[in-house]
Amino acid sequence: MAANVFPRSTTRRILSTSGNSKPWFKLSPSSSDSQPEDISFISSISQAIQKHPSKSLHSSLKHILPTLKPQHVCSLINLNPQSLSPQSLYFFFTWISSPVNSTFRHTLHSYCTMIHFLCTHGMFDEAKHLLGILVSRKGKNSAHEIFEAILETRGKQRSDILAVSGLMMAYLEAGFVLDAIQCFKCSRKHRLRVPFDSCRRVLEHLMNLDSLELCWEFYREILECGYAPSLYFFNILMHKFGKTGEIQLAKSVFDAIRKWGLRPSVVSFNTLINGYVKLRDIDEAFKLKNSMETTGVQPDVYTYSVLINGMCKEGMMDDANKLFNEMISNGLTPNNVTFTTLIDGHCKAVRVDIAMRIYNQMLSQGIVPDLIVYNALINGLCKKGDLKEAQALVQGMITEGLKPDRITFTTLIDGCCRDGDLQSAFDFRKQMIKAGISLDNVAYTALISGLCRAGRASDAEKMLKEMLMINLKPTDEVYTMIMNEFCKLGDVKTASKLLREMQNDGRVPSAVTYNVVLSGYCKKGQMRNADMLLNAMLNLGVVPDDISYNIMLQGHCKRLGCEEQQGSALRNAKGLVLDYGSYISLVNTLFKESK
Repeated sequence: MAANVFPRSTTRRILSTSGNSKPWFKLSPSSSDSQPEDISFISSISQAIQKHPSKSLHSSLKHILPTLKPQHVCSLINLNPQSLSPQSLYFFFTWISSPVNSTFRHTLHSYCTMIHFLCTHGMFDEAKHLLGILVSRKGKNSAHEIFEAILETRGKQRSDILAVSGLMMAYLEAGFVLDAIQCFKCSRKHRLRVPFDSCRRVLEHLMNLDSLELCWEFYREILECGYAPSLYFFNILMHKFGKTGEIQLAKSVFDAIRKWGLRPSVVSFNTLINGYVKLRDIDEAFKLKNSMETTGVQPDVYTYSVLINGMCKEGMMDDANKLFNEMISNGLTPNNVTFTTLIDGHCKAVRVDIAMRIYNQMLSQGIVPDLIVYNALINGLCKKGDLKEAQALVQGMITEGLKPDRITFTTLIDGCCRDGDLQSAFDFRKQMIKAGISLDNVAYTALISGLCRAGRASDAEKMLKEMLMINLKPTDEVYTMIMNEFCKLGDVKTASKLLREMQNDGRVPSAVTYNVVLSGYCKKGQMRNADMLLNAMLNLGVVPDDISYNIMLQGHCKRLGCEEQQGSALRNAKGLVLDYGSYISLVNTLFKESK
């Protein structure tokens, strides 16, 4: 809107000095000494405009149009001999350059002259439109040229400040932020004080583009011009830098707060502390906490919650508990975030008893746990192997009106599979589907892992096919797990088929996957197939490891019925055969000794 482009305070100052008795433009010597024929020419245009619309402009000016030049338009705007209304002059300005009058073209100076005139008479939308046209036509890196033209065509009413502010906004809207900054620099050079609102919008634009270093540099330049510093803006900049991991720049912003005569608030400290915690620099975060207390700024709930979160992520659970107790002793009441963070940390550390104690403390303070808290506790109980308590917690959660989500079900399925209770795992799978929640990779992987542990390779393969049918992509580890189970059962054929399926899917199985099938062939004495697979590995660029070669050596030794002495030599060589040449050499030796 125009009010945002042209600040009201400046507008009032300009308009209050304007009046009908004084010309809006200070006549230059060249204007006042205009030749009589030029004044007559301009008067003729002015009269034609005055007669419009009763007589069309084209009809009135048909003899004048061929000789009309942009400087005549500038003189018309500046002198306005018939005291035409601003709307009439603007209409003529746009009409003269319309397709009807294809021979006339405005210049940069005629545009700027009209922009000054419009700003002086409060026609800000029209001025904005013309500035947009100028920026569009001149493009990037044109700020200096347009700025100079604005200065050269300004009137005594000082509309240049409005025009420059509007130009900065036009550049921003066109996406030419560097030109907007250049406008500010030109203003500073010519001692024009652009309204801070225009500067603020440039700063916000830079932050939205994540051009944070340029934003900080521009803000410092603004402050050096005498604009009042804003703690709010310092905090926003720190937050942005902290979010992107630019902690040193965030620290430089924090240090500048005092330099510009402000006092860091609790929000300032918290913002920087949060930045350090995100980078896992707990020591620096605590130094800031100490600095807060030294300077009389008391840590709040957010301060403690952020620090507790950082310590939980680092597994410093005892220290997190101490800080939690300090928080309470300082008269602060932990909120939902504080409790959730601490409970989750203890559950991940499998300190479920402590987590349950904090959970009960949370309830006693009247804080209602959310799904995140319940899922953390259920996960901790499942890791501990206490599935009965985990299921009881789920029932309590449902009673409180919370519905289990994908994380809840997946955690329970994984816990049951690890505990060997496949029946319960598949019961939860049914409940999950009934609730309209689709299984994801994690849930399927847990079920396949449980089936493999139970030796149910065929069922695990069926589950794999089910994943593929719903366009889920099993990991290489899932394939390897199922192939390993088939090999254990002596079904190397199915394991080899799964290996081919992986390759057909564009995957490049690792040496670990190949080792599973190699081991299967060797255990069955199918050394020819094992040798072919080893050669296929090499041809595909998969480098066998020492385990690959040792599997093969043991297979050959078993097949050849190595003597005790040969077996001892093989055992001594184990772990030393690291390439194909060493492997072939040792195999040839075994063959010779077996004859």
